[in-house]
Amino acid sequence: MKKKKNIKTIIRQIVREEVGMAIKEVITELRQPIESQPKPQKKIVEKKQYTDNSILNDVLNETAQDDSWKTMGGGQYTSDRMNEVIGKNYGDMMNGTQPVPSSDPMSQFLNKDYSEVLEKSIEKSSRKIGR
Repeated sequence: MKKKKNIKTIIRQIVREEVGMAIKEVITELRQPIESQPKPQKKIVEKKQYTDNSILNDVLNETAQDDSWKTMGGGQYTSDRMNEVIGKNYGDMMNGTQPVPSSDPMSQFLNKDYSEVLEKSIEKSSRKIGR
């Protein structure tokens, strides 16, 4: 019980410190004079009607006008490059590596195999339904 209180106190203290630092950074940024740069004028292009939702339609029209999305990541994304996208985001999960290091106190909960608990809960719920 005492350990839980200590952990809560430590977490609260760390969160306060981090929030304080973040607020100081934001305040510093807000106090700095804004550099006035002339905004590039957008080319006027006839808007297309993609959807009935006006906000979504505006976003789609802006995206269609700006071609930079076509070559994000140094080249055009096609189905041939799908492995690059998926591998970066889900590679660790699929390889069975632990996303939380074993030195982290939460690792025992996050990396635990809960399949046995799940099986028992399924058995219990199926017994209730079978009545």
